[in-house]
Parts: sequence; structure tokens; C-alpha cells
Amino acid sequence: MEWRFLVGSLSAALVMTAGAAWPCAAFEQDARAGPPDRPAVHASALYLVELGSGRVLFEKDAARRLPPASLTKIMTALVALETASPDQVVQVDGRALVHRSSLKLHAGEQFLLRDLLTAMLVTSANDACEAVAWHVGGDADRFVMMMNERARALGLADTHFVNACGFDAPGHFSTAADLAALTGKALQAPEFSMMVRTVVREISSVDGKRQVSLHSTNELLLDPDVNGVKTGYTSKAGRCLIASMFKDGHRLLLVGMNVTDRWEQATRLLRYGHAVLQQSSN
Repeated sequence: MEWRFLVGSLSAALVMTAGAAWPCAAFEQDARAGPPDRPAVHASALYLVELGSGRVLFEKDAARRLPPASLTKIMTALVALETASPDQVVQVDGRALVHRSSLKLHAGEQFLLRDLLTAMLVTSANDACEAVAWHVGGDADRFVMMMNERARALGLADTHFVNACGFDAPGHFSTAADLAALTGKALQAPEFSMMVRTVVREISSVDGKRQVSLHSTNELLLDPDVNGVKTGYTSKAGRCLIASMFKDGHRLLLVGMNVTDRWEQATRLLRYGHAVLQQSSN
């Protein structure tokens, strides 16, 4: 799973913002010159869609079943938010601590559900993810059943979960197209939408004895037009990413699975999608 943190310095932010800018003049020039060239990509699967219209702007093997790594946590968050109040107090079950991770939870500690969900989505904390699953489902297996029931209800025919966090396992798979549909649904929840755009946040236990600083794993959030969503990595899944961008009235959603140079490729694909939409509106 992925533990990589963003560099928080101003200089890094300026470099990233400069590298990922969306210059209007460049797009106007592209519009005069003709349709933008489709970018070359290196990934097992890709899916780029405009959420408002459902228009697919780019796809590659979008129906191929692949391990989704921590992109799984989007379903975990959706099920939790649809089932329980974010203000519920979660007492960490010791059985949820089989996968220790960045949050370093201890059995018996209490956190608000919203804070554990934020840790799970922002830093990909697996102990927070397991604690949420045990709290909402009563046990890990029951929660996974809830995830699969929700997948069926959403019509995600090529998605099946075996665990709540995205660990590689036989029978744990999804597709780029299914993950786009899932994420589009999750983004309709204001709490989820706010969490996945978080770059840095402090959370604390209910008793205030422990504070934790969360730093997002999503480097694309340094661009002001990007507002989510989630990163993922396992040795089998490779580097995965779901990115959301809102610009000029268009909401673009990109899903990439096993992507080489994912930050560079995601930036290039989002620029391409924006250019296509700008041309369509001219």
C-alpha cells in the first residue's frame, strides 16, 4: 500500500503548480490549430470522462478487470457515509489492527468516524480503514459483504471486493470504468468531496490526548484546478490514481490503473480532456 507523503514546502508547490498549469492561451491556440493530439500513455487501463455529460474523452482497456489497490477505499468511504453518521465516535477494535500503518492506532482509542475516513482517504491509512470497517459492519467480513452489495446496486458488474482496504487478493478486482462510476457517485456526497480534496489536516482522538497530522498522498492537489480524489499502490496493482478536475464549468474524472509516471501522465491527460471540451464549446 502507499505511504508516500506530499512535500509541503512552498517551493515544491510552486514547481508543481507551474508544471501543471492550464494556460488559456495555449488552449486557444490548440483550438485554432485543430483537434488536440491524443497523448501517448503507459498504463494497464485508463478512463477519462466528463462527469456532467458522461462523455468519454479517452479510454484504454477500461473494462479490463485489474487489482484496484487503495482505490478500493472509495467504496469503503461511500458505504460508511451512507450507513453511519460522520459524527459517530469509533472505538478502535483491536481486531482491526492487523495492518498497522501511518495512523498507528491503538485498541480502545476513540476517534470521530469523519476523522478516520479522512485519514483513510488522505493518507491511505489502512488501520483507519479497518477500524471503519469493523465499526460500520460489525466485523470485516460483514463490511465487505456490504461493499459488494453496494457495487451490485450501482451496476458495477466487473467489480468484486475481498477486503476493505485494497490489499491484493484473489477475487479482488475492478475496472477503470467501474471505478469512474463509483467515484462519480461518491463525489455527490459533500463529506466525501471535502475529504478527498484535503492536502493537510490535523485530527485528534476524542479525548484530545493524541493529535495526528495528515498529509495527502495526491501530488496533483497542488494544482488549484484539481480537487481529488485518491491514489493507490500495491506490488500487483502498480501505481493507481483517480483524479478529479473542475475548470471552465467542466468536471473531468480520470481513472488510471498501473500507470507509469502517473503524475506526468495524469496532468497530460487532464490537459488533453480540457482542450477537447474547450474545442467543443467554441
